[in-house]
Amino acid sequence: MRSVPAPARRFHWFPALLLAAYLIEFVALGLHPTDRTTWWAENVPIMLLVGLLVALYRRGVRFSNLAYALMSVLVFLHTVGGHYTFEKVPFDWFNDLFGFQRNMYDRVAHFSVGFYAYALIEYTDSRQLIRSRAISYLYPLCVIGTVAMSYELIEWVYAELAGGDSGAAFLGSQGDIWDAQKDMLADTSGAIFALVLYALFGRRRRDELVSECVSE
Repeated sequence: MRSVPAPARRFHWFPALLLAAYLIEFVALGLHPTDRTTWWAENVPIMLLVGLLVALYRRGVRFSNLAYALMSVLVFLHTVGGHYTFEKVPFDWFNDLFGFQRNMYDRVAHFSVGFYAYALIEYTDSRQLIRSRAISYLYPLCVIGTVAMSYELIEWVYAELAGGDSGAAFLGSQGDIWDAQKDMLADTSGAIFALVLYALFGRRRRDELVSECVSE
């Protein structure tokens, strides 16, 4: 009896385009960064994150285009921050627009960390892992909060070990004693924003992903 070959997975051009854009950005901004040690410290986590998303994609764990777009914001912003160091990124137009006295580029990047809440709830919804709607929204919020707290601890440890200008550049507090707390607030605020987006626009795509999971 002849076996019927499994249907080929559909190629999604949008995440491939984002990956190509990241690789170009990574190579271009890897040339002559402000501080090579800080560049490595800032880029290694992003390289691991991108590698994880590629591995998940190849294993069939795929997200909507909106989820990939939201997740790419952090990747692109963080890569720029690694080139200049976050404190020195040219961001005067934004700071002047809102009257900020410090460079707020790092806070904007932290806000984009929360965007990963969209992919998290999309994943749990598409596989129907959480029955309660309240918990399905609370779970990604807690995950982002945990990641935010953990990263602040990593920044502190790295700054202590590296010391000097590299440690200060990686920490990026700019003299604000509440920098860690404000960064975590930005992460959480970004997560709330992403979850609101999902509540408004993610329902139809969630149903499509459920259908794809069932067909597989």
